Amino acid sequence: MTKVKICGLTEAVHVQAAVEEGADAIGFVFAPSRRQVSVGKAAELASQIPQSVLKVGVFVNATMSEIQAIFEAVPLDIVQYHGDETPEFIAHVGLPAFKAFSIKNSEDIHRAGVYPVTPLFDAPGIEFKGGSGKTFNWDILKETGVQERPFILAGGLNAENVSEAILRVNPIMVDVSSGVEIEKRKDEQLIREFIKMVKRKK
Repeated sequence: MTKVKICGLTEAVHVQAAVEEGADAIGFVFAPSRRQVSVGKAAELASQIPQSVLKVGVFVNATMSEIQAIFEAVPLDIVQYHGDETPEFIAHVGLPAFKAFSIKNSEDIHRAGVYPVTPLFDAPGIEFKGGSGKTFNWDILKETGVQERPFILAGGLNAENVSEAILRVNPIMVDVSSGVEIEKRKDEQLIREFIKMVKRKK
């Protein structure tokens, strides 16, 4: 049963669409990005999200105090680390977490094995840390046997290819951002279509 995370939301109308269509998680980006949201705005949007939907905060090399303060202020359910955070740092922060890894080859997959949190496998970023809106070679996941461990899949997913992704590599969750945008802005209909495509694979 694959879950769905819609990431990089900044507007109430898109949060509402995601919640209504059955998203399992919504992501707020607190790192430098065109999707970056203020803590105040994230808290406002989070107030519209039912407890059954996870609120995920995306951070890149933030300090422990920054992460903890934002986690409590929004409040968040999960921290998503997208920087150079070490296993020791993540353990020291002590909050529920995902850790993102940019996948170029099998070594990147094996690097995730030392982290005691759920890995999120993404395509390498271009302008900012995080995804590029492009897919990576999913065969790397199959070749390394990583499917024996729960993981999240991101990178270039959209309503057209997410069914294939689920069938090929069986992630516990798929994470989309640019794949539900038109001209760099989230689109209600694309959000709904993406979630429907995932949910029908259950």
